[in-house]
Amino acid sequence: MNTIKIQIPSLTENIRMIESFIDNAKEKFQLDDDIYGNIMIAVTEAVNNAIKHGNQHDKSKNVALSLSLQDGQIKFTISDEGQGFDYKNLPDPTAPENLEKPGGRGIFLMKHLSDEVNFMEEGKVVELNFYIS
Repeated sequence: MNTIKIQIPSLTENIRMIESFIDNAKEKFQLDDDIYGNIMIAVTEAVNNAIKHGNQHDKSKNVALSLSLQDGQIKFTISDEGQGFDYKNLPDPTAPENLEKPGGRGIFLMKHLSDEVNFMEEGKVVELNFYIS
């Protein structure tokens, strides 16, 4: 199994490093453009959520990202050092009362762009799986 890891301080500008990490994975594993686009949006959204909501922009806390390739799928695991959150009771961003709100679509996007999304450790860890075969 191939596994690659990166850890970044919780600064929004570090999303650029995550984008480079995903670009490198695209080259290394010859990902097609459709999967690459879905991965880029879903993973950067998960990392952004970890920085913003998980670690509360505390640059002394880190966000870890690992990528593993196995059995025709590529798995990204994103973890933060925050308190976690109630991922089972999120407002529906497509509900009429939420359509005008500026946020609240990140997890919705992750679930629609990934083949599988799993939350662990009270929401401090999210796994995004993409089938590549």
